[in-house]
Amino acid sequence: MSSAGDPPATRSIVLDHGQRWRAFWVCVAVAAFTILDISKVNVGLPSIEEALGGGSTELQLVVSGYILAFGLGLVPFGRIGDQRSRRTLMIVGLCAFAVASVLCAVAPNIWWLVIARFLQGVAAGVQMPQVMGTIQQLFTGRERGVAFGLFGAAVGLATAFGPTLGGLLIALGGPTDGWRWIFWLNLPLCLVVVLAAVFVLPEVRRPSPARLELDPIGLALFGIAVISLMTPFLLTTGSPDDAPARWWLLVPFLLFCAGFVAWERRYAQRGKSPLVPLRLFRVVSWRNGNLLQLLYFAGLPTVFLLTAVFLQTGLGIEPVYAGMVTMGFALLSAYTSWLGGRLVDRLGRSLVIAGLITVLSAIVGLVIVGYVASDAVTPWLMAGVLAVGGIGGGFVISPNQTLTLAEIPPREGGLAGSVGQLGQRIGTAVGTAVGLSLFYSTVYRESDGSGDTTVYHDAFGTGLLATAVCVAGALAVAFIDLGSRRRAARGGSSEA
Repeated sequence: MSSAGDPPATRSIVLDHGQRWRAFWVCVAVAAFTILDISKVNVGLPSIEEALGGGSTELQLVVSGYILAFGLGLVPFGRIGDQRSRRTLMIVGLCAFAVASVLCAVAPNIWWLVIARFLQGVAAGVQMPQVMGTIQQLFTGRERGVAFGLFGAAVGLATAFGPTLGGLLIALGGPTDGWRWIFWLNLPLCLVVVLAAVFVLPEVRRPSPARLELDPIGLALFGIAVISLMTPFLLTTGSPDDAPARWWLLVPFLLFCAGFVAWERRYAQRGKSPLVPLRLFRVVSWRNGNLLQLLYFAGLPTVFLLTAVFLQTGLGIEPVYAGMVTMGFALLSAYTSWLGGRLVDRLGRSLVIAGLITVLSAIVGLVIVGYVASDAVTPWLMAGVLAVGGIGGGFVISPNQTLTLAEIPPREGGLAGSVGQLGQRIGTAVGTAVGLSLFYSTVYRESDGSGDTTVYHDAFGTGLLATAVCVAGALAVAFIDLGSRRRAARGGSSEA
């Protein structure tokens, strides 16, 4: 029986083995499609700057504005998906993503592109919670670990080919309009995935007949808090023109965050369903797993963005070749994601710790390459170091996802997964802002914005130091969680 404050229960539909796995692969296609767009746009930033102009602030917003909108949509649409049809929301999100992609492709100026990317992020925030909620609903136990492993492998492959595909489209379309092809490509991809969702994806449960509960006041407080937190970082570029007053926005963040927590408690005490059930944070495995994700995503995506900017802007490498440097990481992480899904049930948090140590070692290696390697050998050394990091990368995300959601009821899978995805988006926005600001501030400081290759080597190494700190923080959380799990296991044994 549901307790006060629980979301309205939905009635599961029993699916056979084939139906469950067909639904899973449609979810994978939706997620891979969304991730592909992030990775292929990153490599196009220098071309976008050349075609549309704009400075580091506008380019930062092209990336982080998408992430901000993505994060804002995750929790409310995860909430709606837990009460209504995840399948319908997934289709709506895909169609909206296609429309926003067209707006990006025809952008006449940089601010049009920034706004269109924000709309793209909203669409991504509609569809991604449905992916995580559906997988949570479909699988349990060891099979869930295998599913998340395959999910991570597919996302890894999308990450692998995104930068190379983006660079190839720029090469084919030319420096002026090639970046537009990155967005035009989304139309046929959207069409294929929408058809799969319509004709292949079954409903996994019947919607609740109860009235939709969205907690509008909680939603408003939550939205203002997230915007207040992320905006100062979105406006941090490393330029001397950055306004120091932007950091005052962290004050309303703290105030609205406190107001949100107080409201959610009161709302639940009245017997209603809050936007984010605060009792979720009492689940230690879920809380630790989400904190680990936030720190890891503050570090790793920034590595790829800094790599793309450094190779193209600093060393003058063509986008298609700059994209190839990260393929080793993504391909090997795809394999180890699949392998990690099979091992996580046996090795648990220790597997994630091994992965984090490997990734952290690779980032330290990149810092050394950035500071000491010559221009000629830098791309080759970076590709090798990133390939080693990829071995560890696959043992982090998918196994951590399995461990994080293990104690969460499937009917709350969309919401619980959405909060975790929000942590990833916040981490990415903050980490990207810090890494890029360190990169560009080094360039401004050492060369007044002109810069030779030595300056860019220094900037790359300095920017990566922030990513190393973030991944080290994730490693510390993993050790804390491992200790917590061992204490719980000893307690359970003694009670037995």
